[in-house]
Amino acid sequence: MTPQAVQIDKFGKVAVLMGGTSAEREVSLSSGQACLQALLAKGVEAIPFDPSTRPLHELVDLKVDRALIMLHGRGGEDGTIQGALEYLGLPYTGCGVLGSAIAMDKIHTKQIWQSVGISTAKYRIVTQSTFDAGSCSAIMDELGGIVMVKPAREGSSIGMAKVNCAKTLATAVSTAFRYDSLVLLEQYIVGKEYTVGIIKDRVLPSIRMSTPHTFYDYAAKYEDSTTQYFCPSGLSDEEEKQLRSLCLDAFNALSASGWGRIDAMRDEQGRFYLLELNTIPGMTATSLIPKAAKVDGVAFEDLVCEIVATSFAPGVRV
Repeated sequence: MTPQAVQIDKFGKVAVLMGGTSAEREVSLSSGQACLQALLAKGVEAIPFDPSTRPLHELVDLKVDRALIMLHGRGGEDGTIQGALEYLGLPYTGCGVLGSAIAMDKIHTKQIWQSVGISTAKYRIVTQSTFDAGSCSAIMDELGGIVMVKPAREGSSIGMAKVNCAKTLATAVSTAFRYDSLVLLEQYIVGKEYTVGIIKDRVLPSIRMSTPHTFYDYAAKYEDSTTQYFCPSGLSDEEEKQLRSLCLDAFNALSASGWGRIDAMRDEQGRFYLLELNTIPGMTATSLIPKAAKVDGVAFEDLVCEIVATSFAPGVRV
């Protein structure tokens, strides 16, 4: 039986947490509204709740039974809200405190994956207090001449840039420092980009993205109709199996649970490199998890119910 068939009648009152104070607030509001409407359509008692405008303890006053977290970015995806909900004794969807905190930090994610033998692109770490623009030429050479600049703890490609010379690297790093005092400089992998969704132990079909943008940036994700999505992704059965298995191993290595989405690149020699784990992926009209679930035969409303069902995680989460 499907999770929704088993547990919808046990959901009780669901608060859809959306909005928040991160740089991804607008995407969070869109995701939250889409999920709220899906739950209402399935007959679930659900209410919107923006923790940036209401104190969290109101969830107890409202007699909420569980929380569907649709807060993207800091404060919602980094273990903060998860810890607060645990303190309040409220079940919630997705990863626990530890898995959320690790996955939100792209640097720690890469370090853990490296430690267990999972391939990820070569990288350097720079800090705002010690960064020397004079080192940019050496960094470009070390990382192969094309570099992705990423704030260590942001999502939705916010603050990211792709650069191919020392001068633009210095500028991009300065821009990234507006969002985070830690910045990841990552070797650019020439090849195709994929993403793989995971719900509990079920791995969804991979999606391949193609965009005329320099890379799959914020506009390509949320604003530009020219971005193309391919699901099935064009991989052979064996390659698809390899990628799904790799992503599930990577998901578990970060102490993740519930659901999430892993982004990967495949180079021109056919090798996969994992980029990051999103523990609360977007659930908007253009989001990737719903696209993969649809190919897997799961409608959006049922997908949302599956995500709510992850709040029934047994025992203590990590």
